[in-house]
Amino acid sequence: MKNNSYGRVKRAAEGHCAAENAMVEFKSSFNMPAIETLVAFANAKGGVVMIGLNDDGVPIPGFSIGRETIANWINEIKSKTQPALIPDVDIVERQGARIVQLSVPEYPVKPVACRGRYFKRVGNSNHQMSLSEIANLHLQTVNLSWDFTTDPEHGIEDLSLEKVGKFVDAANALRDNRIADDPLTVLRKYELLRNERITLGCFLLFCREGVLASTIDAGRFETETTIRDTLTIRDDLFAEVETCLAFVRKHMSKKVVLTGKASRDEAWEYPVAAIREIVVNMVVHRDYRATSDSSIKMFNDRIEFHNPGGLPDGLTLDAILAGKSASVPRNKQIAAMFKEAGLVEKYGSGIRRVREVMAAAQARAPRFEEVANAFKVTLFPAGSLRIGARQRGGVNGGVNGGVNGGVKALLAYVRQNPGLRSADLAKALSLSVRTLERKLSLLKTQGLIRFEGAPKTGGYRVVGDQTADLRL
Repeated sequence: MKNNSYGRVKRAAEGHCAAENAMVEFKSSFNMPAIETLVAFANAKGGVVMIGLNDDGVPIPGFSIGRETIANWINEIKSKTQPALIPDVDIVERQGARIVQLSVPEYPVKPVACRGRYFKRVGNSNHQMSLSEIANLHLQTVNLSWDFTTDPEHGIEDLSLEKVGKFVDAANALRDNRIADDPLTVLRKYELLRNERITLGCFLLFCREGVLASTIDAGRFETETTIRDTLTIRDDLFAEVETCLAFVRKHMSKKVVLTGKASRDEAWEYPVAAIREIVVNMVVHRDYRATSDSSIKMFNDRIEFHNPGGLPDGLTLDAILAGKSASVPRNKQIAAMFKEAGLVEKYGSGIRRVREVMAAAQARAPRFEEVANAFKVTLFPAGSLRIGARQRGGVNGGVNGGVNGGVKALLAYVRQNPGLRSADLAKALSLSVRTLERKLSLLKTQGLIRFEGAPKTGGYRVVGDQTADLRL
């Protein structure tokens, strides 16, 4: 079963690795942990187990390879794994001694088990997988997600075909070729109805009545423990978005902005575009198998959005914030339907848009966190950046003050809000573009920031962990 990933695995072992890593492990002898490691590699990106070395990568004295050794090892690996692993075997020299390299690529059919237990590679160690991790890995293998699974408890009679019709209307408003099919045909074409069974995603999208699994609790808090108003939301996923937005609007302040135009402008306490983006992402990316509910908590100085389900495997918060990660929708079917309805503009760009909208509203930078296998977003009111700056003599005072202080304040803001363009920074810091460009030029000259990405979609980022004083 040789494929391109074998080349990557072999390269991981080239040069006689001095230490174990995500794709290389040393074993003094062939044993059950060695087989478990091969399984962990197969369930990840592949890897090499080097038999005959101690933990420091030094050859074991007296290690020998008999005539039937390799054949016996291969047979044992095959008999104790399912589907059967057949590693590639190489005998190589290391520090004058002969050792055995057992290599496996990333397996196309996952997960692979060792005597009924499943492992995956995390860093330089093996991690026994949970039931949910096993299920997710299998669905990823067949390029599906949880919501594609047929619903064992609900049928077509539990759906509202009128809601399907509303979805068609929303999709047709964006399409050149209109959908003219009846609701059931629409469900079949979108694979929401498979072998005349609705999928789990289909039920959540078009359920006739409220669903406990999709509960969202919303609350307006006067203090951390005093609640002014609450709402428990249970509906189809499309309706939940609008209900959440209505609740937030109900408890947001709004002011009239006089611009000199005939019509007046209204400014919300929190930009509605950012709220909508976060709520849509909550609904689309939620782990609906979790026992906890999503929540929206509105306080006097912030809004907190809490959603069950941590980041998918291999995706880190740092990579997301840096704009260096591809989108990995947890619920592919739900995400696709929201995109068809025009509620999702582009996969993977939600956090960037939220940060840009909040920066333009001169709000403190949004806070994104992973908390106990959940994702949390905190928004601060429009104008909170200006308020904080006046209270601290901080960002705006510094930017508009002396040159050195202004550039340092700009550097601090770019560090807190990586990926913003000149126009966004200028709005957030109440600077003219010309003044901002001059300060950016100073930072770029000293190698403290750089522009990353395409001209229209990229932005400024701090180079490394800059903590030194500016050399002005």
